[in-house]
Amino acid sequence: MTNLDKHTSTDTADVDTMSSMARRMFDLVEPIGVIPYSADEPNEAMFALGFTNYWDTYFAGRAAPLGLVPAEVVDALFYNFAPGEVARHIPKVWRSTTPELAIAARQVGCVNALKRILGDHVDSAAFARATELLTKAATAAPVAGRPMYAALRALPIPDDVVARLFHAASLLREHRGDGHIAALVVEGVGGLEAHVLLALAMDMPAAKFGRIHHLPAAQLAAVIDGMRDRGLIGDDGWLSEPGRAVKHRIEALTDDLAATPYESLEPGELDELMAALEPLATQLLAAQDW
Repeated sequence: MTNLDKHTSTDTADVDTMSSMARRMFDLVEPIGVIPYSADEPNEAMFALGFTNYWDTYFAGRAAPLGLVPAEVVDALFYNFAPGEVARHIPKVWRSTTPELAIAARQVGCVNALKRILGDHVDSAAFARATELLTKAATAAPVAGRPMYAALRALPIPDDVVARLFHAASLLREHRGDGHIAALVVEGVGGLEAHVLLALAMDMPAAKFGRIHHLPAAQLAAVIDGMRDRGLIGDDGWLSEPGRAVKHRIEALTDDLAATPYESLEPGELDELMAALEPLATQLLAAQDW
């Protein structure tokens, strides 16, 4: 009998509950974590360092905690860019600035964006409490096997309450991202294939999906053909049942792996955190301009 066979139905229910909780927390934290990409202020702060295009600001901002590493390392850790895309920006971005200055500029831009969008919320006791609890969760998980999360954990926690909320959300976002990549690797799904899976799961043609629509047609066709050969995509061009099963397993494992930080919170604290984050997430989502 395997360890899995020994699990009781209660064990399974507990896992399902934690997975559902992790998904709910993702919905609440993600609007904070994507501020670098959904608001103007972070880009403006990064442009002031000398950058002239969005993708330079993306790679400089997100890769900065890693320090001066080669493109191959960033490509491996970010996982989902086409061959050569990372190398067009890393290490070029470090001719314009340093990782330390990029981290500082990104933080300033994100704080300005959060203050503009959330207004009086940032001065409330509920905001301060949400920041306290989110930071507690974000700094509680083991770093082993979580390279992007570990890089962010090595940075000092900001003193400013708004900066601290963004930092905590970024930690949780990268923690979840590290787990998501692990889930993709387990299922043998490559970075570009992950975009195809997501697009087709949303009933969107892969060629129209934002992260891969710019790829040369032959390159995207080769990715899709490879997935069709493995039975993930049917002859009609949409996800097969095995493909949908793979997508479901990836998302379920991602949620399971993302639950660990929140285990540091007492049930009452978790409920309090969710209640405090809900109005913030609602306001941030309403302000997004993709």
